[in-house]
Amino acid sequence: MAASTLALASCNQSDKNINPTEDIIGKSNIEVKDGIMTAEVLQSFGRMTDPQVSPDGKKILYGVTYIDIPQNKSNRELFVINTDGTDNTQITKTPKGENNAVWIEGGKKIAFISSESGSPQLWTMNADGTGRKKISDYTDGINGFVISPDEKKVLFFTDIKAKETTVDIYPDLPKATGTLHDDVMYKHWDEWVTTTPHPYIAEFNGKTISNIVDIMPGELYETPMKPFGGPESFAWAPDSKSLVYVSRKKHGLEYSKSTNSDLYLYNIEDKSTKNLTEGMMGYDTNPVFSHDGNKLAWNSMERDGYESDKNRLFVLDMKTGKKEDLTADYDNNADGFAWAKDDKSIYFLSVEHATEQLYNINTETKEIRKITDGIFDYASVALAGDNIIALRHSMSMPNELFSVNIATGEAKQLTNENTHILSQLTLGQVEKRWIKTTDGKDMLTWVMLPANFDPDKKYPALLYCQGGPQSAVSQFWSYRWNVQMMAANGYVVVLPNRRGVPGFGQEWNEQISGDYGGQNMKDYLSAIDAVKQEPYVDENRLGAIGASYGGFSVYWLAGNHDKRFKTFIAHAGIFNLEAQYLETEELWFANFDMGGPTWDKSNKVAQNTYANSPHKFVDKWDTPLLVIHGEKDFRILASQGMMAFNAAKIKGLPAQMLVFPDENHWIMQPQNSVLWQRTFFNWLDKWLK
Repeated sequence: MAASTLALASCNQSDKNINPTEDIIGKSNIEVKDGIMTAEVLQSFGRMTDPQVSPDGKKILYGVTYIDIPQNKSNRELFVINTDGTDNTQITKTPKGENNAVWIEGGKKIAFISSESGSPQLWTMNADGTGRKKISDYTDGINGFVISPDEKKVLFFTDIKAKETTVDIYPDLPKATGTLHDDVMYKHWDEWVTTTPHPYIAEFNGKTISNIVDIMPGELYETPMKPFGGPESFAWAPDSKSLVYVSRKKHGLEYSKSTNSDLYLYNIEDKSTKNLTEGMMGYDTNPVFSHDGNKLAWNSMERDGYESDKNRLFVLDMKTGKKEDLTADYDNNADGFAWAKDDKSIYFLSVEHATEQLYNINTETKEIRKITDGIFDYASVALAGDNIIALRHSMSMPNELFSVNIATGEAKQLTNENTHILSQLTLGQVEKRWIKTTDGKDMLTWVMLPANFDPDKKYPALLYCQGGPQSAVSQFWSYRWNVQMMAANGYVVVLPNRRGVPGFGQEWNEQISGDYGGQNMKDYLSAIDAVKQEPYVDENRLGAIGASYGGFSVYWLAGNHDKRFKTFIAHAGIFNLEAQYLETEELWFANFDMGGPTWDKSNKVAQNTYANSPHKFVDKWDTPLLVIHGEKDFRILASQGMMAFNAAKIKGLPAQMLVFPDENHWIMQPQNSVLWQRTFFNWLDKWLK
């Protein structure tokens, strides 16, 4: 799409230009009955995200998403709080919500994305929420933006047409719904790919944007990359004369096999582009300039096709071109980072031994200092004077804002968004254990005890099987796999950090690749076998649950559990690995983790993988099974769940299947989320209570 087709203009709108007939979704005043967390209570929590520290370091701008179950909608509102925790003020109350909010004009104003007038557009307002003004009017909407440091330009991205449609080819068939495809990657995660995100630069004066320039003319590569890429994929140089963007410049089959994204430096004046990471073959993401602009930090994975490779912290000297891996001697990932004010060190997040904490690394000596410790996870990094402002959560608390003293690690909670709900709940207690595996390793396992725990009682227990597969089993808070909700329903929950999760070194993380159905399954059984020895666990009432790779684990255990479990629940799980190889879209994942295609008989790793596919063990299935799947899940097709359900019914086993025609790999809609929870616990209660 040519830049000349972009119509952007100044458009004033009143502060009160809100449809009065449309209900505004806000903070819940729910009253919890008997201290028990229900599906409705879980949906009532405010979901805090994206804290932004003001330029003077005195205020924090953040958003909270609220859920309304009867309306089946969500809405995100903006808040401002002082960095000392005082004067917490909600500055928006609109029916469409605000996203991508950032400070401008030294903290006097805020720029953000809103769909208040239809499609998502760029807006500005005063820091107190007054004076809302829409400053773009792009027909297809604006997905996200990053304003230059001098605030004279704005980088924004939007979806443009990626391919010719059948209506383009046959205009006399305007109602035809068929789509033609000449290559793979015609679907991705939850969409039939017809558009691609594309970046532009425009002049910006706080009132309008104009003189739009396409920084990738004639290129139809995802920038930012789907499905999760956003403003963090772009970094302006401090002098505003150039910017860096992330892109994987590949299409079709080549794209499906590769994780090789690169960082590109775009010069504003001469419109030239330079690949900064050419020859670095894995994911290169999250560019961040130092304050003086002399260096660029980013995350880099080494190997092409391995999406769970170690996430290294690299720094590029912009003058000499020297690249350096700061974390070469650190055996865990480095994520979510920010430069120190003096540019001599970098603050970052890392999962180590099943919690995500704050760290600092000296860019010269590479010395790493752990700043925080505890049974919780930090989830963001922003600096405010001598403190780090960060989101923090645990299995017992959703995100809240904390201020962390850099020198001491002492943390002060700034917000109490959900205290009014948490104070009404009786929560289970989480314990940290080290359990011996079958090969003599020590495995950290979380054990969540039921609410109102009585050590003299016998409780049913659930083995939680992690997805990913290489995702941390840390102190996560989930709105689907909520461990406290399981505790509220009277279950002991066992959460092992089995082989194939980060936080215990790269060898532990990587072992699972090419060994599906191998050591990590033994790790699962080691965990449940150890915990079931506790006097308060009824070993005759054990269940196994999980999603994605966790769903694969459930299907595999169903045929290999030696009658340990009385029921299984699998959400979005892989049942038939042979089919999965040809059904999924991201072939890099299947090639690395499964070993390669099914027809390569000489590949021992691949053939071992397919020999351990869960569908190969259906003859030994003897246990009730609940299957859950979304039909918009193109990562693991719903046919996988349907095959598993059909197999169970053909075997004559008690089985149930919950299918969501309008959900993807996750469950996003409020009423569907409640339905998911009710079905989940009704099934467990039927077979374990």
